[in-house]
Amino acid sequence: QVQLVESGGGLVQAGGSLRLSCAASGQTSSNYVKAWFRQAPGKEREFVAAISWSAISTYYADSVKGRFTVSRDNAKNTVYLQMNSLKPEDTAVYYCAADPTSWDTKVILSVSGYAYWGQGTQVTVSS
Repeated sequence: QVQLVESGGGLVQAGGSLRLSCAASGQTSSNYVKAWFRQAPGKEREFVAAISWSAISTYYADSVKGRFTVSRDNAKNTVYLQMNSLKPEDTAVYYCAADPTSWDTKVILSVSGYAYWGQGTQVTVSS
């Protein structure tokens, strides 16, 4: 089992920045694909970004490309999401996910592609 705990959410004005962190514990997950998803009120959970276990490969949703950066520190069992130039439409609960899946863009973009999830952290961007 892998436990994931997100932190770093909060309230920020449009144009501002936040950095989310996701700390993993339990069985080793340094070789897992890790990702960030988000869910706004009344909407389905959507993919934001993913990173391969080696950090060589990353993938972003078009809506955040160029503004968000995903990274990881396997020594600390932590994955990060740096969010810059935030917009009100980025307001959502952000979830961290992990899975020992291979790097397959048909899988990593899907909620069903991940076995482990955190509890989420709220990000609110005011206009």
